[in-house]
Amino acid sequence: MANLLGALIGAAIDRGDGDSGIKGAIIGTVAETAIRGLVPIVATYALGWGVQYAIRKGWHMVAGADPIEPANGTLRR
Repeated sequence: MANLLGALIGAAIDRGDGDSGIKGAIIGTVAETAIRGLVPIVATYALGWGVQYAIRKGWHMVAGADPIEPANGTLRR
């Protein structure tokens, strides 16, 4: 069902130029497949960034200093 939606959207876009819509359907399907593959990667990155950000802000509240050395990027001890 998801592939059908991508193909229909691609066909609608391609018909705006007056073409048959076949090329747009193929492009829509390829784009949807790429998006479906990238969404988990982007979601994992965003979740990891959020956790890192929250831990760093929590450390900053408790210790009063950033846990990362600004000069070289290493963890303070």
